[in-house]
Amino acid sequence: MEQHRTRPPQPGAKRGAPPLPPQAGRGPNGGPARAPRPGPQARGTAQRRPAPVRHPGPAAAQSARQLPNPRLTGLGGGLFCAAVMFVLGCLDQFLFGASLTVYGVLFLPVCALTAVWIRRGDLLTAPVVVPIAFAVGLFPVADDGGGGLGNRLMGLFTSLATQAGWLYGGTLIAGVIATVRKISLLNRGRQP
Repeated sequence: MEQHRTRPPQPGAKRGAPPLPPQAGRGPNGGPARAPRPGPQARGTAQRRPAPVRHPGPAAAQSARQLPNPRLTGLGGGLFCAAVMFVLGCLDQFLFGASLTVYGVLFLPVCALTAVWIRRGDLLTAPVVVPIAFAVGLFPVADDGGGGLGNRLMGLFTSLATQAGWLYGGTLIAGVIATVRKISLLNRGRQP
């Protein structure tokens, strides 16, 4: 038994062609689009597919794609910062004989990386986890005064007091980066 069409054919639709998605058949005003009429030279020829358009990106954008761009949670950022600072503290103890200046200088880029790599929702945790990581990494560098846990803790508190400039500087770097990122996110959200 033959079945008849229940809908009239769409304007611009060709017989035997696969149906178009709903968005593809729309014109600029939301109505049905008109199919372009083939010119006299194209009536008997086969249709040609357009070549894919390649958009070459700038070299800087391609090299930026190769850099690591992790997105850490607040806890992940704290663990990353604390682990890196502990490893750097151990290396400082081994290579430079527990130089607090070297430790402070190495602390600043770790603060910047932590603030850049923390995801958008946890930006406010960056200035909080950085001082904790400073103290964790300072543990192997602090002067133990002859051994024992009590002497090690006393050396840790003394180092925290004498190296407060590095601690405040790193916290300031993390806070400024997190604030700038948060402001740019808010500005992007307001733009239509």
